[in-house]
Amino acid sequence: MQNLLWQIQRSLKTKQLDEITKVNNYSAFIPNEKMIHYLSGCLAHLKISVNLGEGYNDPMRFVECTSVAEKYGFDTVWFGDHLLPWIHNQNKSAFAWSVMASALERTKNVKIGPIVTSPIGGRYHPAIIGQAAATLDNMYPGRFQLGVGTGEAINEAHFFPNGWPKWQERIDRLSEAVVLMKRMWESEEYFNNQGKYFKMKNFYLYTKPKTNIPIYFAAQGRKAASYSGVYGDHLVTVNSPETCKDVIFLTFENSAKKMGKDTSKMEKMVEISLYFADKNTGVEEVRRSGEAGFFADNSFNETDPRKLQKMSNTVVDETIAANFCFVSSPDDIIQAIEKYSDAGATHVELVTHSYPNRIEYIGQKVLPYFNKKAP
Repeated sequence: MQNLLWQIQRSLKTKQLDEITKVNNYSAFIPNEKMIHYLSGCLAHLKISVNLGEGYNDPMRFVECTSVAEKYGFDTVWFGDHLLPWIHNQNKSAFAWSVMASALERTKNVKIGPIVTSPIGGRYHPAIIGQAAATLDNMYPGRFQLGVGTGEAINEAHFFPNGWPKWQERIDRLSEAVVLMKRMWESEEYFNNQGKYFKMKNFYLYTKPKTNIPIYFAAQGRKAASYSGVYGDHLVTVNSPETCKDVIFLTFENSAKKMGKDTSKMEKMVEISLYFADKNTGVEEVRRSGEAGFFADNSFNETDPRKLQKMSNTVVDETIAANFCFVSSPDDIIQAIEKYSDAGATHVELVTHSYPNRIEYIGQKVLPYFNKKAP
């Protein structure tokens, strides 16, 4: 019996699924509860979300995407929080906090949050983000999640007249900001905050959140992962499965344990950048589109989307291939998710940008494979 179940499990990981079901539809195979439990394995707690980014479409298309994601049962819809788009070709960049409020109002259950906002005292003072997050959770309890990061020059440098801070100062600012925001949410009395970067005298937040707002702390390198374990509730990263497993996840968990945290309750979320094209032609398409500029050297210090778009031409094939998931079939997405799950990820967010048809495609063809609920 165990051997039979193992064979079924393996067949579910390939296009043999179509042969089992006799139809080209991943939702047609409905296992019973015991089989779901067996097949789920390490995927039992895997969450799958979508990342809409910040560009390409007007704000109401993002709201539409949120409704589609809720329809198909995605865990969270993440919004890019940008003043300017990453590249000029994206052509749009709305104020994410206005759009998120509208999306929350038009949906009932799906969670929503920025991925990521940067409350380091440039564009946003942490007290403003703390109040904004608390208000949304007060209105839509348990549905708002806060992703935070050290920021990019394209969004933040305009607000630092004395120069764009180095990474160490930005991570120190972010860490201090997280402490301040949590104190705002939890304190039942007026308090003073005497941080290096953020000083608040006789301060109190009157409209409190109704639930504990989870903070997803972004980290791309080992040092940032250590900060994430100390200050974050969860981790979010953009890295290869191998780097996630051997460096980022391990560092994150070790630093969290030193703080006495229960790492079994801390998510390890990874971002997967989907590109809907065959890999043989997709690498050059990505380069021409400008989207590879994100991975160019020194991209986080560039302030002009036009220049960052041109920087895409400097990114080599290997870097593009390693950082984009080229999609020609549902199996391509399934296999990418499983690689990260096998590496220890407990949450994946798929970059679909603000295109409802892509979310629908994944909802119909991919999510059923990972669905653990009994029929």
